[in-house]
Amino acid sequence: MDDRLGPLLRRMRTRAGLTQERLAELSGVSVRTIRRLETGRAADHRLGTVSLLADALGADAEDRRRLTALLRGAETAEETPPPRRPEPSAIQRTLATAAAELAREVRHRWRREEEQRRVHDPFPLPVRWQDAPAELTDHWENVQRLGPGAVASRVDLCGDLHRVADVYRKVPSRRLLVLGRGGSGKSVLTIRFLLDVLDEWAVPDPVPVIFSVGSWDPATTPLRDWLVGRLLRDHPHLARRVPSGATLAAALVDADLVLPVLDGFDEIAEGLRGKALDVLNGTSWPLVVTSRRAEYADAVAAAGAPLVWAAGIELTDLTLEDLAGYLPRTDRTAAGRGDPAREGWEGVLARLRAAGTPSAEPLARVLSTPLMVSLARTLYGGTGQADPAELLDGALFPTERDLEEHLLAGFVPAVYRDLPDEPSAGGGRGHEGWEAARVQHWLGHLAHHLSLLDRDRQDLAWWHVGVSLRRSTRITVLALASGLCVGLVDWVVDMTCTSVGAGEALIQGLLLGLAAAVAFGSVHSAMVALGAGVFEPSRVRLGLRRVRGGVGRGPGRTSTIRFAGVLGGTVMGVGWACAAGVQHALYDGVSLTDGPVVRATLTNMLCFGVIIGAAAGVVFWCTLFLETPFDVAAAATPVRLLHANRATVLRQFAVQGPALAVLVAGNGFLVVRTLGDALGPLKWSPADACLTGAIGGLGGATAYLLSFTAWGNWLVVARGWLPLTGRLPWRTVAFLDDAYRRGVLRQTGAVYQFRHIRLQHHLARAYRERQPRFSPVLLTGGTAHGRAPEPEDTRVRP
Repeated sequence: MDDRLGPLLRRMRTRAGLTQERLAELSGVSVRTIRRLETGRAADHRLGTVSLLADALGADAEDRRRLTALLRGAETAEETPPPRRPEPSAIQRTLATAAAELAREVRHRWRREEEQRRVHDPFPLPVRWQDAPAELTDHWENVQRLGPGAVASRVDLCGDLHRVADVYRKVPSRRLLVLGRGGSGKSVLTIRFLLDVLDEWAVPDPVPVIFSVGSWDPATTPLRDWLVGRLLRDHPHLARRVPSGATLAAALVDADLVLPVLDGFDEIAEGLRGKALDVLNGTSWPLVVTSRRAEYADAVAAAGAPLVWAAGIELTDLTLEDLAGYLPRTDRTAAGRGDPAREGWEGVLARLRAAGTPSAEPLARVLSTPLMVSLARTLYGGTGQADPAELLDGALFPTERDLEEHLLAGFVPAVYRDLPDEPSAGGGRGHEGWEAARVQHWLGHLAHHLSLLDRDRQDLAWWHVGVSLRRSTRITVLALASGLCVGLVDWVVDMTCTSVGAGEALIQGLLLGLAAAVAFGSVHSAMVALGAGVFEPSRVRLGLRRVRGGVGRGPGRTSTIRFAGVLGGTVMGVGWACAAGVQHALYDGVSLTDGPVVRATLTNMLCFGVIIGAAAGVVFWCTLFLETPFDVAAAATPVRLLHANRATVLRQFAVQGPALAVLVAGNGFLVVRTLGDALGPLKWSPADACLTGAIGGLGGATAYLLSFTAWGNWLVVARGWLPLTGRLPWRTVAFLDDAYRRGVLRQTGAVYQFRHIRLQHHLARAYRERQPRFSPVLLTGGTAHGRAPEPEDTRVRP
C-alpha cells in the first residue's frame, strides 16, 4: 500500500477532532485496525473498511477520491513487483540516518514545547488566516513555477491551525510567507506546522527546523553558514564529520535535507531587513518565513521585490465568538464560577457584545490576539480572586495601550502566585518562596541584558549572561577568580609539602595569586581585543575512545587554543618569577634594584616563561585529540547543554591538571640543561620540580578553565558575581528552569527566550525605570527599536 494512506487517515481524524476510540465507536471498525491502518502496518486494506471510516469522519468528495486512488495504487503495487532501486551510497546512508535522528529530536523537542505553552488547554485558540496582500507576495505564475505564456490557477490558501501543513503543500514552490501582527499566533502556527509535517515525514523529505532569525546579520554572515551554526549550537552531535570533511550539519543543509522555518523576520535589525530579503531571494531553498506585516512591507520596499516564488497568508483577529467559546472554560476555580459578586468572563463578553460601553471597543481590540488572551487568562482565569470586569473600567484603562500594559505588568506576579511546588525538568524544585518583586527584578535584569546585545536579541543563552557586566568588570572578576585559585593551590601545597611557616606561605600565595590574576586578565583582554570575548559552549566531550567521523579541528580553533595556552603559560611564568623576586626581597632583606637580584629575576622570568608556556601549549593542544562528538539529544535543552559543558570542563581538568604538572616538572630539567651554559648555573632539583609542577598544573588548569571556557565564565559570573550583587538569584539554573516551567520563558533549542518579545521589552523598560543610573533618554528608549541605546563598552564583538 502507498505509505500515504495512514497519514491521510490520521490527518482526517485529527481534523474531525476524534480520538481513535471515538472513531471506532462511530464506524464499527476496531481500534486495533484503525491503529494499524494509520501506522502503515495493516496487511489487508479492504475498501469497505476504509469506506466505513470515511463515513464516520464525514469525508468530502476530494478526500474520498484520494483514498480510492491510494487503495488502487496499493492493489497495483501488490500485483506488480516494484522496480529495483540502486543501493544508496555510504554518504547517502549517513545523511539519511542523520536526517532521521534530527527529525526525531526536533519532533520530541517541539511537542514538549507545545505542551509547555498549554496550547491545547482547554483547546487551541482558533488561529485562522486569509490570503496575504498581493503586493507582498510573488505572482502565482512564479509560485507555481510555470513557463512563459502559461496561466496560473488561483489557489485558495485560507484555513486554520488544523490545516497549516495542507496549505503549505498547496504551494508548488514550497516557499510560504506568514504575516500577522504582534501576538497573533505566528509562533504557535510554526510549531503546529512543524509537528504536522514531521508526522508524515520520511527520507528523503527535508526536516523542518525552526530558526529564530532575528539574530542573523545578513551583512556579515551568509545564510547557509548561519543555519549551520544554529544547527551545531542546538544539535551538537551534528558536529561529526562526513568523508568530505564537512560537518553533518553542513552536509544536511547542502543536501537540501533541512527545511528552514525562519521565525521572526521582523526581529532582524531595521536597517538589515532589506539586505536579508535580498539574500533570501538569492536562494532557491524551500522556506517558511514569519513576520509582522508592517516590517515585512518595509523590507519589500527596501529590497524592491517580495520574497520570490513565495505565496503568503496573513493571520486574522480573534472574534467575540472565539472568545466566548474559550475564556469561560479557562476559569476552573469554584470561586470563579460560583461567586455571585463576581461578573466573570460571561458578563464581560456579554457587555462586549452589547458594544455600547465606551471601554468595550478598546478591550475587544486588545483581546483579538492570542497573546493578550493568554495573558488575560493567566491573570483572571486561574485564581478566582480578581474579576475580569475591571478591564472594562474606562477610568483605569482608557486606551488599548493601558490595557496591554496592565496585562503585561500583571503576568509575572500572577504566574508566581499560588503555583504548586512541583519537580522541575532540571532536577530542582519550584521556589514559591521567591517574591514576585524580586523575580521581576531578576527577569528585568535579563531582559535589559538582552537589549544591550547586538540588535536587541531574543536568545537568552546562559553563556552570554556574563556579558551583562561591563567588559572591564567582567575581565576583572574573572582575573581575580583565577588568581584566587592559583594562590589557594600554592598555599595548600606549601603548607602540605614544605616546612614554610603559615605567614610566609600566605604571603607567597597572595603574591603568586596576584601574578596569576594579572597574567590571566592580560590574556583575556588580548582575546577580547581579537574578538573572542564570549566563549561558546564546547560542542564536544572528552573520551579515550575515538569515534569514527569525529569532530574536525579547524586551523582557527587549533590556533586559538595554542595561543591561549602558550601566551597564558608564558605570562604566568613571568609573573611567577616576579612574585618570587618580591618574596625574596621581603624575607631576605635584599633590594630589588641590586644587580644580582635583577639578574636572577630576569633569568627566572625567562626560564619560568619557557617552562610553563611550552607545557601549557602542548597540553591544551594534545587535549584536542581526546575530543569526540556529543551523543544524539545530549544537549536538547539549555540545562542539558550546561550540564554537558560542565562535564566536559571537569574532564578537561582531570586530564590537563596532571598532564600540565608532569610537563612543567619535565620541562624544567630540559630548560636547565639547554640554557644552563648560556645563563650560568641553574638550580632545578626534584623537589623544585614536584612543587612547581603541582602548583602550575593544578592552579594553572583551574584558572584556565575558569577564564577560557563557557562553563567557567558562567560559574564565576552568573553563579557568583551577579548573585552577590543582587542581580540574579544564587540558584540561577533552578530559577531559569522554574521560569520556563511557569511559562515566563520558552525554549528554542539550546537557549531560552521570553514568552514574547512584548513581555521582554516591558520587563526591560520597567527594570530601567527602577534603576537611578539610567537617564530619561534610556527610559523612553530613543532608538528605532524602542529600546535603550547601549552603554559604552557593552556590545559583544563579533
